[in-house]
Amino acid sequence: MNKNFIKEIEIKNFKCFEDFKANGFKRVNLIGGKNNVGKTALMEACYINLNGDEDNYIKAILQIIRQRDNFFVQNNLTSVYKVLKMTFFYQTTLSKQYQKNLIHAINSNVNQTHFTFQEKLASTTIGYRINNHDFSKSIEVNHFKELIMNDGNAPYLNINNQIKSIRTMGLSDDAIVEYYSALQRIDKESFLDRELKKFDDNIIHFKIINNSPEVNTKSSGYISLSQFGEGIKHFINIIISIYVSENGCLFIDEIENGIHYTQLDRLWEIILTLSEALNCQVFVTTHSKDCIESYYKVSKKIAAKDIAYVILTQLKSGKIHAGLYDYELLENGIEQEHEVR
Repeated sequence: MNKNFIKEIEIKNFKCFEDFKANGFKRVNLIGGKNNVGKTALMEACYINLNGDEDNYIKAILQIIRQRDNFFVQNNLTSVYKVLKMTFFYQTTLSKQYQKNLIHAINSNVNQTHFTFQEKLASTTIGYRINNHDFSKSIEVNHFKELIMNDGNAPYLNINNQIKSIRTMGLSDDAIVEYYSALQRIDKESFLDRELKKFDDNIIHFKIINNSPEVNTKSSGYISLSQFGEGIKHFINIIISIYVSENGCLFIDEIENGIHYTQLDRLWEIILTLSEALNCQVFVTTHSKDCIESYYKVSKKIAAKDIAYVILTQLKSGKIHAGLYDYELLENGIEQEHEVR
């Protein structure tokens, strides 16, 4: 396994994790558990930890805050109200999710990272330690306004590396254009088109036209991707994101979002095959029993055994526990119809 893959992690005072440990992660990791148990928070902790350098660490934290609260950007009508609302919500979100002057620690076999927030009237200072090196950065409220006004595309937040994430709302059009360009540079457009035709035989191919994602169909010609259902968009997002995560890591939240259960086998085969070919570690969350069973079935079919199923459970004490099934344990649980959800 790649030395930059996360194999184990310890989390303290981050989101719902007061004191959490998990080990045994593999190349592809499916995370299950009840609602609000911390599946997305676990992926966010891994994402922050992997961005363990001076510049990207702060960007990763701020990206997560923006992504968590992104629905405000879409629902507010006027730019002035949007900025004021988001600035206020940003401050209260920090207070709620990241207590002031409390050290948040995310340590793994890859990086040892800690950070703390100190709020002031016009700015928030983030102090952070990465692998025993101390840094600090002051984020002014005006910078956050710029971030919101640009819908998250402010240049100082761009992270140009092979660590990518797909949230439940999917990728922005700008991200799709950027990732597809990377696909074109390695001449892999035909792979995406072939898989899309298997998904929907009405599709001829996918293209970027005037910086807009478009799908050419037999019945209606070119149609904006935004006019398609969530399934097609999610399918495209996942394939292009794996390619730009080569030698890195990809996080996918709620993988079954918009995907009919009959298409899950095809999707898992793509993920398991490409992640191995491109040396990419993948973390995925799900609520679906069908998704878990498909994950195991396809892994068995193509002999992909570098996998893990992680189930998060909240104990009576409030502590979050991680139960980890490697391929053999998952096989035993499903074949004998044990509960693995």
